[in-house]
Order: sequence, then C-alpha cells, then structure tokens
Amino acid sequence: MSTAPEPMKVLVYSDDASTRAQIRMAIGRRPAADLPRVEFEECATQPAVVARLDEGGVDVLIADGEAQPAGGLGVCRQAKDEVYDCPPVLAIIGRRDDSWLAAWSGADAVVSLPLDPIALANTLAGLMRTRLENRTPAL
Repeated sequence: MSTAPEPMKVLVYSDDASTRAQIRMAIGRRPAADLPRVEFEECATQPAVVARLDEGGVDVLIADGEAQPAGGLGVCRQAKDEVYDCPPVLAIIGRRDDSWLAAWSGADAVVSLPLDPIALANTLAGLMRTRLENRTPAL
C-alpha cells in the first residue's frame, strides 16, 4: 500500500504548444517540497478547457492570457462564472500593465512574461496549497 500523496492535476491552457511546454518545464514535477507531484493536462482550445473543467478533478488552471482566439483571461472569467467549485486560476499575462484585466477575469494569481521559473513555481505552489486546504473531504 502506497503512502505517497495523490498527484495534483494542473490544467495548462494555451494555443501554443511551446508555451505549454515552457510552463511545464518551469514548474517541473513538484513546485515545492511540501506538495504532491504535479500531473499536467493540456488544452489548446477554449471548448476543451470548459469540457475538462466540467469533468472535475482539476486542482489548478494555468491560463495563457495571450492565447488565440480565446484569450486565457476570458477563459478564466467564463470558468469563474460557470464552473461549480472552479479551481484556482493562475493567469499568465503579456505585460504587468495587464494586471487590471487579470483582476477583472477573477484570476487568483498572476505571473507576467517573460516567465520566471521560480516565480511561476512559487505562485503555483501557493495556489496548490490553497486548493489542498479547501478540498472537500471524501465521504
């Protein structure tokens, strides 16, 4: 019987495969020693994100604000408005000046480009801790 904690599912949304890869590489397998391993899932379209969130089981959504044609901030806003128990959302924005738009979207945290791997991992770790604290215990 394994005592290892279940991995946490992180959904990465971007239309750009290289952006998704850059996010995965920056975070690695575990963003902090006190957290479970990360299991990445990827979506390249807004409908795929909505469908995956509707299935449940996603612990954190990372949304690329520069994604096309549906930007990550719009996807975040839709998820926050429509998904029951929406997971925390980390928005990746192109410029620090776009932080007001990330606030409008309901994003729980923001990291700006160019990606700083340490800042990205630390920000994700904070959201993962929050999600762990707020998980509904199984009956």
